[in-house]
Amino acid sequence: MTALATVPEEVRARLVTRFGPGAREWCARLPRLVDGLAGRWGLAVRAAGGGGTSRVFRCERLTDGAAVWLKLTPDAEVARQEAVALTAWRAVPSVVGLLAEDAGSGALLLADVRPGTTLRERGWRPAEVAGMLAAMRSVPAPPRTALPSLAERLDFLFDLTERRAPGVSTADARALVRELTGDGGPVGLVHGDLHPSNVLLGPAGPVAIDPRACLGDPDFDLVDWALDGVADPGALSARIAELTALVAGADAGRVLAWCRAAAVLIAAPRVAAGRGSAGHEDAGTAFLRELAGL
Repeated sequence: MTALATVPEEVRARLVTRFGPGAREWCARLPRLVDGLAGRWGLAVRAAGGGGTSRVFRCERLTDGAAVWLKLTPDAEVARQEAVALTAWRAVPSVVGLLAEDAGSGALLLADVRPGTTLRERGWRPAEVAGMLAAMRSVPAPPRTALPSLAERLDFLFDLTERRAPGVSTADARALVRELTGDGGPVGLVHGDLHPSNVLLGPAGPVAIDPRACLGDPDFDLVDWALDGVADPGALSARIAELTALVAGADAGRVLAWCRAAAVLIAAPRVAAGRGSAGHEDAGTAFLRELAGL
C-alpha cells in the first residue's frame, strides 16, 4: 500500500505548482490517508495514477470484487465541489457515479467506467456527444452558495495561465467574460473542464469525469467540442452550428463568444512551450492564437 500511495517527485512538483508548498506535506501523509480510507470503504488498492490536481487509485471492492476508483486531492474544497456536481448529476448516466465521499479528507469514491477509453484517444463525432451535453444541462442548478460562479472559475484559470505562461495577457479574455456574465444570461450547472480527455467511453456511450464545477452559462461546456481539431473560422462556425442544432437550448452566438474568451487558456501553454510562435506552429495552433489575440 505504502509503495502505491507514495507520490513520485515529478508529480509532487506539479501538485506544489497547483496548490502551493502545503502539497508536499499532503503527499507525505497520503499513504496513511489511503490506508485509512481503504479500510473504511473495504477496498484493496491495485494501481495508482493521477495528474496535476489529484491522485487516483484503481481499487477492488472486497465485498463483490467490483472495480472502483479512489480519488484524492490536497484541496478539500476541490473535492467538495466535485461531489456537489456529481450528486446533482446522479441520475444522468453520462456522468460518472459518486459512490462515497469524505470531503474533509479531499476523497471521493467513484464508479468504474468500462471500457474507459477517452474520446481523445478514440476520436468522437458531434452527434455522439450531443446527448451527454444535453443531459448534463437538463438538471436543476445547485444553490448559488454551493459552487463558485463561472466568472470566478475563469478568473482563477486566467491567473494560473499568466503564472504558467509569463508574458501572455488575458486582459481581452477577461473583458469578454465580464460581458458574457454581466448580461443576466442563463445560470446552470457547468462542468467547467469538459474536453475529450475528460470523457470516457462507457457501455452506453460517453461518460464525463473530473468536473471543475461552477454555476453559469451551460454553453461554456460546448467550447472544447467546438474548438477541437478546427483550424479556421469557417470550420469553427460549422462545428458550432452542428453542435447547437443537436443540443437543445444552446445558442451559437454565445458558444462562439465563449470560444473567443477561452481560446487563450488553450493557446497560452503552446506559446509557453515554444509551439505558438508565428511560422513554427500547426494550423490549429495558429488559429487558436489568432482567436485569442496572442
